[in-house]
Amino acid sequence: MTSKPADPRPLSDAIRTGDRATLARAITLIESRREDHRRQAHQLVQSILPHTGKAIRVGITGSPGVGKSTTIDALGSFLTAKGHKVAVLAVDPSSTRTGGSILGDKTRMTRLSADDNAFIRPSPSSGTLGGVAAKTRETMLLCEAAGYDVILVETVGIGQSETTVAGMTDFFLVLMLPGAGDELQGIKKGVVELADMIAVNKADGDNIARARAAAAEYRAALHILKPASDGWSPPVVTYSALTGDGLAAIWQSICDYRQLSEASGALAEKRREQQVTWMWSMLEERLFAKLRADPELKSRLPQIEKAVAAGKLSPMLAVEEIATAMGM
Repeated sequence: MTSKPADPRPLSDAIRTGDRATLARAITLIESRREDHRRQAHQLVQSILPHTGKAIRVGITGSPGVGKSTTIDALGSFLTAKGHKVAVLAVDPSSTRTGGSILGDKTRMTRLSADDNAFIRPSPSSGTLGGVAAKTRETMLLCEAAGYDVILVETVGIGQSETTVAGMTDFFLVLMLPGAGDELQGIKKGVVELADMIAVNKADGDNIARARAAAAEYRAALHILKPASDGWSPPVVTYSALTGDGLAAIWQSICDYRQLSEASGALAEKRREQQVTWMWSMLEERLFAKLRADPELKSRLPQIEKAVAAGKLSPMLAVEEIATAMGM
């Protein structure tokens, strides 16, 4: 007999007081794979929904070495100094391979780690990137209910994680390095098309001229691409995570975008679409979880794959066989 999930209201009320230890425990509950914990987590997320949605959600990506962690540490500290409460979450595809999270980023955010108005949470362990993303979305809602009004979601990896983060945030910030000539050749069109802003880091010392030249190249490149958001031309700026120069301009652009998208109704529409996308991604994750959990079916999959690869079984019939075995 299935036990009734515990009343989520006491935990929900405690989260809304802003207690960090309670928030951490709630996130651990969200991340748990135990069936009873999952039912409790679903009830908890449902109960806090009316207290979410007011934060500014910013996705941040950039190639290795661009200084994402240093930037987030500097930008987050700039924001807490202005009276904001900042939560930093990570989407880390490496955790889908190792079953754990990269914790190095948290140790590199030295100022935010010690800031009472900041909360840093690495990616949860999960079987797929979709699973990591689902937990990150739920964690984001918990942080909003706890009073964090700025959510910074970092892509630790590259590729699919960038699209995933862009699909759960309001504003997508792409960080770049100086040296436009070489860097421009390596730019991924798909990532730039997602960008609501491009910011060139390390604009300090002898690098200032190179950073400005890179920014000019990126502006030229953006002219031939369709903006990610209607009515918004992605700005290209330079900044230094080391000195803090340019961070105020980055934040001002984020605020300008927020004001514009709220006034036009685009923000509300984007979030409605994101909610539906989230629903379908979670459904897909549940179906694959069922597939992985069935030992008999799991043992049959290699034979089915082999038959398809050998041309002895059509992919259509293979899917039918798997679906029938799952009771679909």
